[in-house]
Amino acid sequence: MGRADERRARQSGGRRAAPKNRSPRREAPPSHGASRSAVEAPEAPETTETPDAAGAPAPGGRAAARRAAAGKKGGRGVKAAKGGRGGKKDKSLIRRIFTWKKILGAFLLMTTAVVGALVWLYVSTPIPAGNPDAKLQSNVYKYADGSIATRDGDVNRENVDLAKVPKAVQHTFVAAENKTFYNDSGVDLKGTTRGILNTLMGKGAQGGSTITQQYVKNYYLSQEQTVTRKLKELIISLKLDREKGKDYILAGYLNTSYYGRGAYGIQAAAQAYYRVDADELNVQQGAYLAALLQAPSQYDWAVATDTGKRLVKNRWNYVLDNMVKQKWLDKSEREKMTFPEPLAPKAAPGQEGQTGYLVYAANVELAKQLVATGIASDFESAAALVKKGGWNIELNIDKKKQKALETAVKEQLTSKLDPKKRPVDGDVQAGAVSVDPKTGAVVAMYGGKGYTEHYVNNATRTDYQPASTFKPVILAAAFDENAKTQDGDDITANTLYDGTSKRPVVGSDIGFAPENEDDQDYGDVTVQTALNKSINSVFAQMGVDVGMDKVLKVAKDLGMDTKDLKPVPAQTLGTMGASPLQMAGVYATLDNHGKKVTPALIKSATNSDYPSFKHTDPIGEQVIDREAADSVTSVLTGVVDDGTAKKSVRDNPLRKGQKVAGKTGTSDSNKSAWFTGYTPDLVTSVGLFGEKAKTGAQVTLTGATTGLTTVEGRINGGGFPAQIWAAYTFGVSTKVTKFDLETKQGAAVQTASPSPTASPSSSPSPSDTPTATNTPTSKPTTAQPSPNNTPTSTPSPNEPTGGATTPPASDEPTADPTDPTDPLSGSGQ
Repeated sequence: MGRADERRARQSGGRRAAPKNRSPRREAPPSHGASRSAVEAPEAPETTETPDAAGAPAPGGRAAARRAAAGKKGGRGVKAAKGGRGGKKDKSLIRRIFTWKKILGAFLLMTTAVVGALVWLYVSTPIPAGNPDAKLQSNVYKYADGSIATRDGDVNRENVDLAKVPKAVQHTFVAAENKTFYNDSGVDLKGTTRGILNTLMGKGAQGGSTITQQYVKNYYLSQEQTVTRKLKELIISLKLDREKGKDYILAGYLNTSYYGRGAYGIQAAAQAYYRVDADELNVQQGAYLAALLQAPSQYDWAVATDTGKRLVKNRWNYVLDNMVKQKWLDKSEREKMTFPEPLAPKAAPGQEGQTGYLVYAANVELAKQLVATGIASDFESAAALVKKGGWNIELNIDKKKQKALETAVKEQLTSKLDPKKRPVDGDVQAGAVSVDPKTGAVVAMYGGKGYTEHYVNNATRTDYQPASTFKPVILAAAFDENAKTQDGDDITANTLYDGTSKRPVVGSDIGFAPENEDDQDYGDVTVQTALNKSINSVFAQMGVDVGMDKVLKVAKDLGMDTKDLKPVPAQTLGTMGASPLQMAGVYATLDNHGKKVTPALIKSATNSDYPSFKHTDPIGEQVIDREAADSVTSVLTGVVDDGTAKKSVRDNPLRKGQKVAGKTGTSDSNKSAWFTGYTPDLVTSVGLFGEKAKTGAQVTLTGATTGLTTVEGRINGGGFPAQIWAAYTFGVSTKVTKFDLETKQGAAVQTASPSPTASPSSSPSPSDTPTATNTPTSKPTTAQPSPNNTPTSTPSPNEPTGGATTPPASDEPTADPTDPTDPLSGSGQ
C-alpha cells in the first residue's frame, strides 16, 4: 500500500495494510479489544530508512513516519517540533482560564452582589425627615376682600392640598416631567444609571428623573451631585412609592419645586406669575408653570431673551401635546389655546406703614387661638408654630375702613404735630381699633406712625390707663348686679350722688378721696349727669356701693384683663392698663346687648399641617343682662349729646343724624387721652399716649399742639381722640340707624334729664317721657366718713393711702405691660 492509500485508509477509518515485508504473524488481524490497545500503545523504535524504489515505506512503522513527516514540515527537526508544542500550551491556558462557564459564573456572582447591596440599602435606608429648609413656608396675610396684604417669612412658600389644584393643572406637570408617573414604580433605572455614570465621569447633572425622584431630592436630600446621593434618591423613591400614594408624592412635588421669582411651591408661583391662587389656575397657565421647572430663570417671560421665550413656548406646546396623547386634554380644546403671558413681577408688600402692626397683632391672636383650641400647649409653643410658617391668614380688615382710619388720624392729629416747633409734639402716639359689634370683626386698626419707625403697636399696647372710659364698666356692674347705694336705694340713671371733689368714699376699708377734673365741685347730681361730666367722686362711691370685686368681675366678663388687679376704690378711675383693642371689645359687648364680643383681627387661618384648626367664634355667650347693657348704652348717649364729647361728636358737621354712644377719658397727669364710642353698627376706640421719643418712658401730653386747642395745651378725650373718632365713623357709617334698646332709663329714652335738685322719693315708675316719677330715687350720699371710718393701718404699697386724693403719678405704667420678649409681636405690646 502506498502512502496515498494509507492516508485514504486512515480517513475512511480503516486499518492500514501491513507492509509486504512483515511476517504473517503481524499481519493477522487483532481482536477488537486488542486492536485498540495496539493502536494506543507506543511502538518500538524504528530505524530510519528511505523508501525503496517502489515507494514503499521504509521499515520502522507509523511512529517513524510521523517523525519523518514532522521533520520535513518543521524544517528544523526536533527543535521545531518542541516549538510547536509550546504555542499550543499557551493557547490552552487562556482557554482554561476564560471558559464560558467561568465568565457566566463571574457575571452571576457580580449581579448577586449588586442586588444584595441594593437590598441591604433598601432595608437599611429609612425615609428620612424632610429638610428643614424644604419645610420653611411664609405666612400669607390677606385683607377681607382676598387681596394680599403681605407675606412674612424667609421662604416664599405656601403649601396647598392637592385637592385645591385643578386636576387638569396637575396633569400639566405630569405631562411635562413624567408621563408614566401614575404607573411607574417611582424610579427611572436607566436614567439613574446614566446619571451615576455621568457623575463618575465628571459630566455633571443629567435629566431623566421621575417626579418621585425629583420630590425626594427636593424634600429629603440635597442638590449635590454625588453617587451616594443618587443611590439614596433611588432607594427612598422606591420606598416612598410603595408606602405613599401618588397624590401624596405629586402634592409634595408641586409644593417643593422652585418656579423662579423667589416662589417655592405652586401657590406662590400662581401668585407670582398670574396673581391668582392655585385653585384658580387654568390649563394654559398650569402648562406654563410646568414648563418653568426645566429652567425657571431662563423661562421667566419678564426677563427671558428671545431664545428663552422661544424655548419656553416650545416647552409649553410640548406639555399640552403630551396631555392630548395621554387623553387628558381634548384635541379641539388644545387647538384653541393660546400662550398665557405672565404678568410683570410685583414686589411683595413689606412691613411698612400699618402692615407690620397688622401682621404682628395677627400672629399674637393666632398663637392664642392655637392654645385655646388645644393645638399648642402654651403660648411659646404656639408662637413657634406660627413662626414655622405655612399659614394662610385672612384678616377682617376692610381696606376702605382701614384707609379711612389712617386718613382721619393724619388729618385730625399728625398733620398738626410739629416736633421742631414743640418738642412735646414728638411724644404723641396714637392708636385706634374699629370693630363690628355684630360679628366681632376688627375692620380697621391704627398702630402708630409706621411699624418700621415705631414698632410698638399703639392699638394693642396695654401699658396706659384707660381713665374714665372705665366708668361705663362700673355702671354696667351696678345695673347687672342690681346694686344699691349706701342708703339701700337702687342705682339707676336718675339716682343722686354727691359730686363734691375730693369727697372721701363711704363704706370702704381703704380710704380714697379722688379729685374731679380741675378740682370742680358739682354737688348733688344724677348718675346720668355724673357720666356726662365724668365726675370721679361719684363713680368712686358707686364702685364701693357695687363692690369692687364685682366691678372687676364684670370688667373681666366684658373683655378687660383684670388678672392680679386688687379690688380697691382707686381702680374706679381706670388706673389699670388697657388697650384700644380691649376697650373696643368692652364697648362692643355693650353695643351687642351684653353678648360677649372678643375683637377678632383674623377671619380665618388655615395650614395644611393642621387641617382641624378652626378660629374661635368672636361672638360668645351673654355675660351681662341685656337690659343692663342697653341701659348703659342709653346713658352713654348723653355723654355725646350733653357731655364731654358734645363739641367734637354731637356738633360735628359730618354727622347726619347717626345715633352715638360713647365716653371720653383723660388719665392722671394727662399721659393718655381716650374716646371710645359706637353707633349701632360700629365701635371704635381711639387712644393718645404720651411716650418719650428717645426712651419710651410715659410722659404727659400737656403742651402738645399748644395754640391749636387750648392755651394750656392739655389733651382731653373730647379733643383729638373724639375728633379722630368722628371723622372716621361719620365718614364710613353714613347710614342712619337707631339703637334697639330694652330699657326705660338713660338719655336715649328720656327727653330731658331729671332735675338734680328734685326731692328724693321712692323708686320711680319708668316711662319714655319724663314725668314727676322720674325724680331721683335716693338721698345724695353726702355724709362724710366719721373718724372711726378712717383706716388706721398702713396700706400696702399696691393700695392707695387713706389720705390720697389722686392716684399716684408715675412715669411707670400702672399695670404690667405685656412681656417685651414676646416672640410674635416683637414689641411685646
